[in-house]
Amino acid sequence: MGFDALPSLDQIAVALPTLAVAYIIFGIAGFGTALIAAPVLAHSMPVSAIVPTLALLDCAAAIVNGVRIGDKVARDELFTLVPLMVAGSLVGAWLLLIVPPRPMMLALGVFVVLYAVYALLAPPPRGRLARPWVLPFGGIGGIVSAMFGSGGFIYAIYLGRRLDDKDAIRATQSALIGLSTFTRAVIFAFAGVYSDGRLVVLALLLVPGMLLGTWAGHHVTLRLSREQFLRILYVVLIGSGITLVIRALPSM
Repeated sequence: MGFDALPSLDQIAVALPTLAVAYIIFGIAGFGTALIAAPVLAHSMPVSAIVPTLALLDCAAAIVNGVRIGDKVARDELFTLVPLMVAGSLVGAWLLLIVPPRPMMLALGVFVVLYAVYALLAPPPRGRLARPWVLPFGGIGGIVSAMFGSGGFIYAIYLGRRLDDKDAIRATQSALIGLSTFTRAVIFAFAGVYSDGRLVVLALLLVPGMLLGTWAGHHVTLRLSREQFLRILYVVLIGSGITLVIRALPSM
């Protein structure tokens, strides 16, 4: 179990503002909660509590986003990505057993940072990414999700080059993350992680931070053009990549 007792007021006082900031990013970009919140929360909570709690909150946040912008989901992209995400997740689970994850995490982090910096500095690309690119992006996103707990930035790169409507990018991204975290939460439930109710109570206590963050993130995006939205998205990608590099280096 994640906690031997319910979280203290000090832990809640740290977690609420942290999650509010993390879910502002989620509300804007549709991903990034774990990469932002987990390193901070790990100073006051065990990782065994953080991951399943964030899975519950991410599911709830995806539902909130779905209510707001669910009609903007690019269903053709979603229905193409989901099977590839599932297949990639199975491959990622297998790779965890045979491949040292740290070098892969470092390489992935460096790639994401370099791509995002290039996207920020280079002239806007002309035309959309060709549909066959869904195969590597969908599969790699699933692999990364299974191996490192977060693959949203991979889907963000793909959707940012496929969709013209920023709300469609956010909505489709959020739906993907919702499906991924729902699957993870179901696995945790069957494994008995939530059986004593403490992590469910923790998630309920942190719901206000999630709601505040998603509300703020949604209202920020209403004032953004697609170009401004993509610039913010690439900055989040840089932060995500740096986080992966930092996580990889100490153990190499």
